[in-house]
Amino acid sequence: MCLLAACLSCICSCGNTANPGTVAAASSPGSAEGNISYAPETTDPLASYALTGDTQPVLDPSIIRQGSTYYAFTTDIIGLPPANYLPIRCSQDKVNWTLCGSIFPAAMPAWVVAKVPGIVGLWAPDISYFNSLYHVYYAGSTLNSQQSVIGLVTNTTLDPTDPAYKWVDQGEVLESSPGDDFNAIDPNIFIDTDGSVWLTYGSYWSGIKQRQIDPSTGMLLSSNQTRYNLATRPGVPNDPIEGPSLVHHGSYYYLFVSIDYCCTPSPATDDYKEAVGRATSAHGPFVDDMGTPMMNGGGTVLLKADATWNAPGGGTAYLDPTNGDSLIVFHALNMTQNGAQYMWLENLDWVNDWPSIGQ
Repeated sequence: MCLLAACLSCICSCGNTANPGTVAAASSPGSAEGNISYAPETTDPLASYALTGDTQPVLDPSIIRQGSTYYAFTTDIIGLPPANYLPIRCSQDKVNWTLCGSIFPAAMPAWVVAKVPGIVGLWAPDISYFNSLYHVYYAGSTLNSQQSVIGLVTNTTLDPTDPAYKWVDQGEVLESSPGDDFNAIDPNIFIDTDGSVWLTYGSYWSGIKQRQIDPSTGMLLSSNQTRYNLATRPGVPNDPIEGPSLVHHGSYYYLFVSIDYCCTPSPATDDYKEAVGRATSAHGPFVDDMGTPMMNGGGTVLLKADATWNAPGGGTAYLDPTNGDSLIVFHALNMTQNGAQYMWLENLDWVNDWPSIGQ
């Protein structure tokens, strides 16, 4: 999740100088890691890049499968023509990807433009399926602003050749304003085993939050006003945590997050990472592999930089309900190409009830 402060090429939903919706820039990214731990690695998860086709520039991807086609939804990129907001990529094999449209081909919804003055793109789309509709929740904000919104758009199909294909704007789901203790960006939908639907969201400030969704409307459930606090990083300047993704596997719920800084003025100084914790409830408390609560800054790092790829993050886990695949899609910066932002898609393996990537 990040908006590149240098403004060379990207918006994503990430933090601080480079972040659309966080507090003032930190002077020394990476200077305080807090209570995070690191997963053991037998191999480098970023050692080999396997995807082909239209896989860059990509930020903050999320994926789903309809039939034999995988669809990836991604953040808007600065520098492209002012149209085709929230681009969509397609693949038949999870390897070769092509552009196959966008959600808003002509313009952003007027209500978003009115709510967020100066907005130039939409961020961090999250794709899910419930109540016989595909739902894409997305964020609208601007650099260093807490004036942010989460919106919803729906479709009965993802196949652009289907006559029924039509994205319908459902409007605002959640808003934050300066002075709130949260930022309304980085939405993620989780459907629990009992069919209840949950919106997890948040970037910086006091961390990751969760509210219940009415499955019939896709909006916040008015009969449940409870807001759950899932993860934060007390003691780390600016609370750099965002981009939540929640899944259920086996006996546990797993909360994936992006931590630290994705979009500093120079890609070489980015220190974004993908981390995870688990709980026996969708509402926490989540702990890392050392038992540290994520509300106390815990989180087990699954992805970090190597010599070629920097700042991996913006990840979304996807557990395919029909074929059993466990996947994670994320972005990383290729430092041999001046920090070009590439989409990655890797298998999630489960070892002793913990996820691992590329092991």
